[in-house]
Amino acid sequence: MNNISFKKISFELKKINIARFDLVVGIASGGIVPASLIAERIGADLKIIRINYRDEFNIPQRAEPVCLDKISVRSKHSRILIVDDVSVTGKTLELARRLLKGSIIKTFVLKGKADYVLFPKIKACVRWPWKI
Repeated sequence: MNNISFKKISFELKKINIARFDLVVGIASGGIVPASLIAERIGADLKIIRINYRDEFNIPQRAEPVCLDKISVRSKHSRILIVDDVSVTGKTLELARRLLKGSIIKTFVLKGKADYVLFPKIKACVRWPWKI
């Protein structure tokens, strides 16, 4: 298992070229911290939504992800960046994308499959610094 520090994440976030977005949507719980860091860096609004699919041991609990929150996005948020820590199947990000339809949407993960991937070369499991 790889351990990645806040310092390493911060260093990589400063290097990556992220387009302008009006809203950053973090997927709880793994995407809360990275979404907060990105929203601060690019000066965008931040919203957190809870989408449940896997348990704390990364075992799927449902056939498909389920959104546990009511989603509303103001019209001023025409460009949205959806952020999660990891995307393996892409199902969680795809559900978030469908829920936020009508806007220009891109996705960001620390590891896995998305429009922006902070650590594209890491394939093994990672212990993020906020997982205590």
